[in-house]
Amino acid sequence: MTKTPKNTPAAADDASVDTQLDLESMLQSMLKTTKPVGAAGAPVEGQRCGLVAIVGKPNVGKSTLMNALVGQKISITSRKAQTTRHRITGMHTKGATQFVFVDTPGFQTRHNNALNRSLNKTVMGAVGDVDLILFVVEAGMFNQADAKVLALLSKEVPTLLVANKLDQVHRRADIAPWLQEMQQRHAFAEFVPMSAKNAKDIDRMLGICEKYLPEQAWWYAADELTDRSEKFLASETVREKLFRLTGDELPYTSTVVIDKFEEEPGRGKQKRLLRIAATIVVERDTHKAMVIGDKGERIKRIGMETRVELEKALDCKVFIEMWVKVRSGWADDEARVRSFGYE
Repeated sequence: MTKTPKNTPAAADDASVDTQLDLESMLQSMLKTTKPVGAAGAPVEGQRCGLVAIVGKPNVGKSTLMNALVGQKISITSRKAQTTRHRITGMHTKGATQFVFVDTPGFQTRHNNALNRSLNKTVMGAVGDVDLILFVVEAGMFNQADAKVLALLSKEVPTLLVANKLDQVHRRADIAPWLQEMQQRHAFAEFVPMSAKNAKDIDRMLGICEKYLPEQAWWYAADELTDRSEKFLASETVREKLFRLTGDELPYTSTVVIDKFEEEPGRGKQKRLLRIAATIVVERDTHKAMVIGDKGERIKRIGMETRVELEKALDCKVFIEMWVKVRSGWADDEARVRSFGYE
């Protein structure tokens, strides 16, 4: 069930002015570690395991590809750029091979605020210590935003050029000259034209990735799909529904904080119950009204769709309460960005 309190707390004021991101300083702060702490490394005969980073500009289809490769929804998606804000790890174990995929935020160059600096640091950390990189672009397309992500990639790590959304290319003859141009930009190990929505393309991609992974013991159990907690997945699901139901009206700086996440065990044939309290944080009072909607209809729908999806994904009953709070300028406040769970 979904409960939406009528009185939603608020605070005030306007946000900050955006400036150009200094890429050089961001590169100097590149993180390195992405392997799980205590990861098994001892060789096991026949087993393969390795990290595969999925990178690209915002809204190019990275999260859709990640979910398809894992075989279940792990990373949230929407048409709004910067939907993915954390490094999401998803695992897929097939035969003797365990693929550990890392979905990243799209590298952001338009706005120089604390939130985007955190997101960009996450991107660079993900490409610092992996076995394979999937550089995702839209088939036949390449612009300055793609180029800035490509410039971050190490020439020492094998990189596949993944031409996603091939189903949207009407003139396939245009791909050949585009591919020649891309090979001049970077020494890609292979070119993989595909659609993340095509199951045969996903199987082919897994087969290609497999040969780049080292022979070593798996890091996770065969049935594990992600290293993220249920609480984190609840937060991400609320944020996905928020963005999907507000479209381009709501600025991407809105976020979600889980205030309460309590589990009650099931009794007899009854499923366990999750009690969740979530706060949607926006920057202006006008944004708050937008989220609540006419007579509270929009926030009720956000809560209802979140509940339905979580109950299906986690196989439990969900009771969720939601509030909206205004925190002006939070995305440019380093301390507040960290307090909301960003690195």
